[in-house]
Amino acid sequence: MSDAPADSLRRHATDRLKARFVGRDEVVDLIAIAAVAGEHLFLFGPPGTAKSLLVREFAGAVRCRYFEYLLTRFSEPTELFGPVDIARLREGVVATVTTGMLPEAEFAFLDELFNANSAILNNLLTVLNERVYRRGAETHRLPLISAFAASNRLPEDDALQALFDRFLLRFKVDVLPRPQLPALLAAGWAIERNAKPAGTGDDDEAVTAADLRAMAQRAKEVDVTGVLGTYAEAVEKVRDLGVALTDRRAVKVLKLIAASAVMCGRAVANASDLWVLRYVWDRTEQIGPLGSLVSGLIDRAGAAPDPHPRARPPEVVDADALAGELADAERSLADRPRLVDLARLRERVQAAADRAAWVTDAASRRHLLTRAGDILEQLG
Repeated sequence: MSDAPADSLRRHATDRLKARFVGRDEVVDLIAIAAVAGEHLFLFGPPGTAKSLLVREFAGAVRCRYFEYLLTRFSEPTELFGPVDIARLREGVVATVTTGMLPEAEFAFLDELFNANSAILNNLLTVLNERVYRRGAETHRLPLISAFAASNRLPEDDALQALFDRFLLRFKVDVLPRPQLPALLAAGWAIERNAKPAGTGDDDEAVTAADLRAMAQRAKEVDVTGVLGTYAEAVEKVRDLGVALTDRRAVKVLKLIAASAVMCGRAVANASDLWVLRYVWDRTEQIGPLGSLVSGLIDRAGAAPDPHPRARPPEVVDADALAGELADAERSLADRPRLVDLARLRERVQAAADRAAWVTDAASRRHLLTRAGDILEQLG
């Protein structure tokens, strides 16, 4: 299999985005995998972490029709899917004006996803699962490649959980750590001075929606038989962690594994492609254990040809630095309990716990995770 499409996607989209957005390489790679697999990605994190801007720039870099909307409790279906055509209505025909709306988009970004009310929710379930929008006697077949959504909270009721379930990939976007702040400010100022998207409009070789669909077809032709045994074991272990990886979702993850192989220019999947399993969590406390589990499975499988770069653990973690962060959190909670922003402190401790899962020394890892758990329990 030629790696030309994957190479083009890297050169014209992902590499440029990584150069512009400090500390966001991981989420950029996930956006690309979602697009190649034709699946959906949910971004969880506070406002101001460039979630919508990343997706918008990726859509611009690959020349896709793009739709973006901020949902509120009062949003109506017409705001996403288009209003009724009044002229046709006078003729007794119910028709929807979809120009510029979600039914014509190839990429869609829905901010504050869980503000969706029941009217929007019912439509979104069909759109995300079947790529179909129905209104009365109308049926619109949608060109949607991938939908991306964001929220600073996770779903609590069953109706919203069904919507969350449609997003096969989940990623927690954190505020960048303090050492990266100078680089963030420099890169952010460069973006403010030059609003031009990562893709260049006069680049004849830029990736298009048609190219992404061709890559998706290549993914369907990838041979995954060599990893099915390891993957079946992984599914069982992921479920043991409490992740609700249903049979339907487990089958869909194979699309991500195949897309990872395509991004590496391979026609055959190998164990390195199992890295995508790190992002199927339901709750944030599963992120660290899930990452450790997947890395262990990949390491045990041994060296693989042309491994995906994401197969490596995300970072080398300094156990002493994490211990210092947790000590600071404990002091803040003990010395100034009434003055502490508990939500912010909880985010800091949870982020430290996530990184602690990557500490290589088992005793240090257990100690840090236990200490973080104790602080989180105090925070409620």
